Amino acid sequence: MMRDLMNCAMTAIVVMLGSLTMSACTSTSPTAPTSIDALQLTSSSSVPLSSGGALRVVKDLPAPQNSQNGSEQPLSPNDVLEVDVFQVDNLNRTVQVDASGQISLPLIGTMMAAGKTVRQLEKEIEAAYGAQYLQSPDVTIFVKESIGQRITVDGEVTKAGIYPVSSNASLIDAIALAGGFNTIGDAGKVFVYRNIGQNTLVTNYNVENIRAGKSPNPRIYGGDKVVVFPSKSKIALNNLKDALGVASTAVRIGVLAP
Repeated sequence: MMRDLMNCAMTAIVVMLGSLTMSACTSTSPTAPTSIDALQLTSSSSVPLSSGGALRVVKDLPAPQNSQNGSEQPLSPNDVLEVDVFQVDNLNRTVQVDASGQISLPLIGTMMAAGKTVRQLEKEIEAAYGAQYLQSPDVTIFVKESIGQRITVDGEVTKAGIYPVSSNASLIDAIALAGGFNTIGDAGKVFVYRNIGQNTLVTNYNVENIRAGKSPNPRIYGGDKVVVFPSKSKIALNNLKDALGVASTAVRIGVLAP
């Protein structure tokens, strides 16, 4: 009788242990959500871009490479330049850097301008004119319009568009330029995109916290794109990628939760 009771008890224990083991084995770690709250994106999040490089989520945006050491902003496609050749007025021109990064000037033809500073381009133009046409030419370039000093503000703001910015502009300034948030814009879901090398980095800012003095007011640089998402949106990496593409064409967006 006692042996039978002990056998029953041992059987029950084995069954319990087996049940616990099966439970532990069949439980799976939660799968990655299809959408994620803005503040839960991590720096390990990245997705390739069709233009090359990748879109990467980071905690803090570094300053553009050309501004980290205080150097000049390099010229970009669509910049408008006034080229003045001292005492040779018929060579003076107002030119626009084309999509391939080139400009065209009298006598010397086309030359690459994008990616160079104004000083570098001045010296190259002087060398080109000095090689065949002028003795000791003196060339001065003035940047009349610079795409590098403009930002895009898009999404749920009052006036989405492209705006010129000063050299010390901040995120609060950028939001103000666009007339502030509209009725569904979420101050906690403000994303700033910045090109660093061949990659585009993006990070999330909470403008309410910035205004309350709880977070620093980040600097905004020419070429940045600021996108405000709606308050009811669920944000995943693909949403950020889509928003970047739309903001690049300065068209309004709205990524709404289903």
